[in-house]
Amino acid sequence: MLASLLFLLAAAEPLTTVESVDLARYAGTWYEAARTPNWFQKKCVGDVRATYTVEGPGKVRVVNECREANGKTSRAKGSAKVAGSTAKLKVTFFWPFYGDYWVLDLDPDYRWVVVGEPKRKYLWILTREQNPPEELLRRLTELAAKKGYNVSKLVRTPR
Repeated sequence: MLASLLFLLAAAEPLTTVESVDLARYAGTWYEAARTPNWFQKKCVGDVRATYTVEGPGKVRVVNECREANGKTSRAKGSAKVAGSTAKLKVTFFWPFYGDYWVLDLDPDYRWVVVGEPKRKYLWILTREQNPPEELLRRLTELAAKKGYNVSKLVRTPR
């Protein structure tokens, strides 16, 4: 009961992000450790990763990959642009439709990140290593809960 009340109180607050993101340091490959279920990753059964490449001031190329049940690799190419702050991006895989990509929490050494969007519908926990320690995932899940996400919906990403 108390946990439900805390979740509702946190979810009522405006979602906050980190102050800024050094996009050059953020660039590279990130491995998905967990996510909230979403329609656009429905076919992904494991080995989910995103690779970011800075393409100019405030512009990033995005390549998302995952393994499907048939063993094939699915790949989606898109782009992102800074939306007011380097911690808030607009991402598109199918122009002219954009989605919010907000960096909610970020390791100072850029080893892990918690990403979401302002309505708290989508959430991703990403790390630089494919098999992060359980303690780290527990901590990041707690961070997401404090931001008002219903972490009971999180699914772990199989390798």
